[in-house]
Amino acid sequence: MRNRFDRQLLRLNQEMIDMCSLCEEMITAAAKIVATRDKELMNDMKTMEEEINQKERDIERICMKLLMQQQPVATDLRVISAALKMVSDMERIGDQACDISGIIRKDSAVLDLRENTHLDKMARATIDMVSRSVKSFVKQDLKIAREVVEQDDLVDQLFSQVKKEAISLIHDNPEKGEEYVAIVMIAKYFERIGDHAGNIAEWVEFSITGEYKGGSL
Repeated sequence: MRNRFDRQLLRLNQEMIDMCSLCEEMITAAAKIVATRDKELMNDMKTMEEEINQKERDIERICMKLLMQQQPVATDLRVISAALKMVSDMERIGDQACDISGIIRKDSAVLDLRENTHLDKMARATIDMVSRSVKSFVKQDLKIAREVVEQDDLVDQLFSQVKKEAISLIHDNPEKGEEYVAIVMIAKYFERIGDHAGNIAEWVEFSITGEYKGGSL
């Protein structure tokens, strides 16, 4: 029975790695769409979102089977609990990457104005957070996980900077107000993705140490 349980834990780990990689791919694609208006990538986003949603369902089923098959030991229970929390954050990353793509599809003119803001820098910082949160999970690296949590402050600061820049630019160019508001919306989605990457890193820390610093379990 335990051998079967261990095999399913390995499967859970691989499914989590695959879903993490999809999240990283989606946020990277969203940033590229912001920079290039790549229509092919815009069309690919919906397919990637559906893949992430399916991964979420698959992982939830595996976790339920693991919980029902035999009484997990404390370490196993931490891993399963963390996986169930992490898939929710990863699914939201996929949704928000699609939301970014949707804004550009609706009004690509916003990209003519983005160079006057720190939006591109914010996108790069968010991609790095997602990439490193994935790395912390794959390597079960506590140091990287804690660095990702700390990095969220940088993304928050960049979001505040984009907002201030947009307000100033709207004042100088009121006829372009809608485009600058769209830039702030894109920045907000990147900020939320950073929050989810930080959540993932906190759950990685919980799976390793048994301590959760993000609030109540």
